[in-house]
Amino acid sequence: MKKLITIIIFQVLLVPLGINANENFSVEIEALTLVMEQYNKEIDVEAETELEINNKKPSYMALKQDECNATVKVTEKTGLEIVGTESFDVNVCKKEVNKVIN
Repeated sequence: MKKLITIIIFQVLLVPLGINANENFSVEIEALTLVMEQYNKEIDVEAETELEINNKKPSYMALKQDECNATVKVTEKTGLEIVGTESFDVNVCKKEVNKVIN
């Protein structure tokens, strides 16, 4: 009986947290979506020009700056080797993606 009560209490407490998680990370999610769309288009253009296609796999990380802006870092890897890293400044409100040149 105690286990049943404990399970019900945890579900009541955790369900509202799960619903708010999407709202808390909405800027990061939108920024990642915008960068992935643009980045995949760039990869498709590069793949058409290259004869040998490497097995590059990008990984994405988003950092929220404010309610409209985020920074997204894309790291390309082939297995364990890091091939390249690119950064993008994303304005979610205006749906703008700007590549940061280092």
